[in-house]
Amino acid sequence: MDPYGNQARGGRRGFGGFRWWILLLFGLYAAWSWFGSAKTDPYTGETAHYGTSADEEVQLGEQAFVQVLNDANSQRALLPSSAPQSQAVSQIAQRLIDKVPQVTQALAKQNNQEAPTDYRSFKWSVAVINSQEANAFCLPGGKMAVYTGLFPVTQNDDALAVVMGHEIAHALLRHGSQRMAQQKLVQLGQVAAGAAVGGMDPQQQQMIMGALGAGAQYGLVLPYGRNHETQADKVGLMLAAAACYDPRQAVPLWQRMSQLGGGQRPAEFASTHPDPANRIQALQQLMPAALEFYQANCANKPLAAR
Repeated sequence: MDPYGNQARGGRRGFGGFRWWILLLFGLYAAWSWFGSAKTDPYTGETAHYGTSADEEVQLGEQAFVQVLNDANSQRALLPSSAPQSQAVSQIAQRLIDKVPQVTQALAKQNNQEAPTDYRSFKWSVAVINSQEANAFCLPGGKMAVYTGLFPVTQNDDALAVVMGHEIAHALLRHGSQRMAQQKLVQLGQVAAGAAVGGMDPQQQQMIMGALGAGAQYGLVLPYGRNHETQADKVGLMLAAAACYDPRQAVPLWQRMSQLGGGQRPAEFASTHPDPANRIQALQQLMPAALEFYQANCANKPLAAR
């Protein structure tokens, strides 16, 4: 043994160097996985990253929808297809679905991209669930549900079509697959960080991992979610307008939405959704384009003056 501890210091340097090699390898793999999945999204023209194939995504959506229906049935909350609310929702859904090919083509053309055809494999269906929750969703593969608690907020078919168009847009944009890619990147970062701080004082490890976790949450996860909501707002608004629903109803809809829960919500930077005021401003900026979609498809149904 070296009385000055040189051997021990050399051992620590060796282990530390090995840790940094692990960190480097994780970083290279994460970069390869993230950038290797990058494609231009035809609906938005933005770069998107996908964590699974479109077919796998559809299968996952079908499995999740079966679970939702089973839960609703067990709670006697699933409305029959003959119920007036179910029929109204089905009619809106069908009008929106009928316009998916046309809107897809138009938006892809605007972004100089080839129009995607993933939606052709969708097995569209919609259910209405009796619940006080003001919500709706469209899973990958076109499986939709609308909760009855949404009706007092939407108040009319035009606003309900805006919400349903927004949810359908999430499926068309393959946001589920994109979230999987993002979650994989975050998980790889956590594993790499864990390897890097190994051997440190436990309190230091906790502080560093906590800081990195907060950085990932506020710097990646939440902004990613807000961007997805903004994208779905745009595509969904165009879809509703092309199906001859008044896109202008989006503004009062989100004004009413902003009052849910007494209007209390976290600051935008701490939320997966845009601030309602910013969301309304973005929708107003999109309105001329939405009205063009309406006028191109609904010449025999002029909008009422406002």
